[in-house]
Amino acid sequence: MNNLVPLYTSLDGRIGRKTWWLASIGLAVAVLIVEFVILTPLGFGPMPSADPGAMAAAIHRSQWISLIVYIIVGLPILALGVKRRHDKDNNGLDVIVFYGIALLINLAGALGIGYTDTDIGNGTILPMPGMPLTIINILFGIFSIYLLVVLGFLKGTTGTNQYGPDPLLGGNAVPA
Repeated sequence: MNNLVPLYTSLDGRIGRKTWWLASIGLAVAVLIVEFVILTPLGFGPMPSADPGAMAAAIHRSQWISLIVYIIVGLPILALGVKRRHDKDNNGLDVIVFYGIALLINLAGALGIGYTDTDIGNGTILPMPGMPLTIINILFGIFSIYLLVVLGFLKGTTGTNQYGPDPLLGGNAVPA
């Protein structure tokens, strides 16, 4: 339990794949519980409605809540990703860039950028026509797959590196 706080808050040290997977799944479950079990019954999630205006308002409200939750879990997301990149003897800048892009995409959704009211009024949410949004989504998807492979599947550096001892060899991966 003593290692949980630094695991989710410190950018120092290294963690292995197993720790990254378990901590990431734990964080995802916590976010799902907050968003769906707590916020939705309080009226902060999308509510099914026959009225297109009410549905648009509910979707807009849920995008803002998702943005706020994403900002709150930002440090744990960054801490896990950066420490996992440290295990590959990398500074983790790609994880920081990924988080920044994801934050901007969430902000754009909350501001309604990339969606039209007519799309929502028809009962569907479709991106506004245009190549830039599609290209950004495709590139972000490719970047997401790259990070998933690097963080979740590739073995870290064997032995001690500049970020600390090897977590698989019993080294202190997370500062106490």
